[in-house]
Amino acid sequence: MKGILKIYHPDETLKYNIRNTYCKAIYSNQQHLLEVEILTDDSLDHVDDDSLQYNFPQLSLEVFDFPLESGEIEGKTIVINDSEEDTFTEVDLFDDEDAFIYDNELQFEKNEDDVLQVIWKGTIDDFYTGSGTPIPFRLKCEFKQDDIVVDED
Repeated sequence: MKGILKIYHPDETLKYNIRNTYCKAIYSNQQHLLEVEILTDDSLDHVDDDSLQYNFPQLSLEVFDFPLESGEIEGKTIVINDSEEDTFTEVDLFDDEDAFIYDNELQFEKNEDDVLQVIWKGTIDDFYTGSGTPIPFRLKCEFKQDDIVVDED
């Protein structure tokens, strides 16, 4: 498993398994930019039928074009707060609902297997019940390259 996303809704803690991850510090127009994409698995095997999560089986979180001081992100904590002028984060619910994430803090470090990982904390709009009060989330995942197995016939 690449990681887990937990959304701490007042009614229940929602858990999403991470399927795909992408992270890169790119250099464009003489500036370092951070790109991160986390895609959850749409499996609901671990979810009760009456769970709030059942209506939202999958989501993705993304950081794009966020300016960095350097191309090195290991050991850094990056705080991202979108504004009216600058938007660097996005959440996709894979339906017609909209949600935004706030107070994003991404902490990058290497794990015991020397693989880069991120702990991402923040708040997200309550798209489950539409309460209007953002709810906290915490995500932890690693950016390990997938092993591609090719079967020979």
